[in-house]
Amino acid sequence: MSADLFEYYGVDGVEDTRLRRSPHGRLEFLRTQELLRRHLGAGHTRERGAEPGPRRILDVGGATGIHAAWLAADGHRVHVVDLVPAHVAAAARLPGVTASVGDAVALAAPDASADVVLLFGPLYHLGAATDRARALAEAVRVLRPGGLLAAAGISRYLSLLENGTNGGLTETAEPPIRQVIETGDYDGQAGFVDAHFHTAGELRAEVEAAGLRDVTVYGVEGPAWPALDVAGLDAFDALSGGALRCARLAERDPLLINASAHFLAVAHVGR
Repeated sequence: MSADLFEYYGVDGVEDTRLRRSPHGRLEFLRTQELLRRHLGAGHTRERGAEPGPRRILDVGGATGIHAAWLAADGHRVHVVDLVPAHVAAAARLPGVTASVGDAVALAAPDASADVVLLFGPLYHLGAATDRARALAEAVRVLRPGGLLAAAGISRYLSLLENGTNGGLTETAEPPIRQVIETGDYDGQAGFVDAHFHTAGELRAEVEAAGLRDVTVYGVEGPAWPALDVAGLDAFDALSGGALRCARLAERDPLLINASAHFLAVAHVGR
């Protein structure tokens, strides 16, 4: 783990509030719940073939357990793996959640021991394609036959849309934003750590290359998220219903999917 990554997550604790403190973070949280529950067989919008019932979920890079908490409340058995000891300690205090320190590229879990593996952070924190491939291979190894992978990516267009909407797209900001659009290499210029940002097609290709089947990539927030941020938290309740509908309508649209701030790739291990 790089010193920068530990400083960002392990010292100032921003991950604990990332999905609560901004309108687009709240939208991301709601949509991630919606999409994952759809594939876990919960609710009237479940995907065809989704299996209802409790699952053994390995939440890799699960941080303080913001997703583990609601998954455990839904009845699933959730184990969080994270590089940051403070995150692991916080997650382990959650009802129905266990946690341990670990690395996405070398998981301690046995082969075929999980029904579901979540990679909601590792694929953008692993800058090298070979390391992302290792993390995906580890996820495949620990999943049972027919098991479900859900992997998140950050859109290459996040910085463009965010800064183009909030007034931050200055002459100075333009070159690094152009770089991340063209290459996916994000240099931390807006306060985040160095990372890899995906296109929807690139994320799909990486998941398919790991040998997974039935790969579907969703745009999580849809194209309305920058407007929510400009409107502010006080307007979230009034505007979020329309933004959620917008996200659903555009979630697989090839012309709009990259306007989401994040992607969620969902796939299965062959039986």
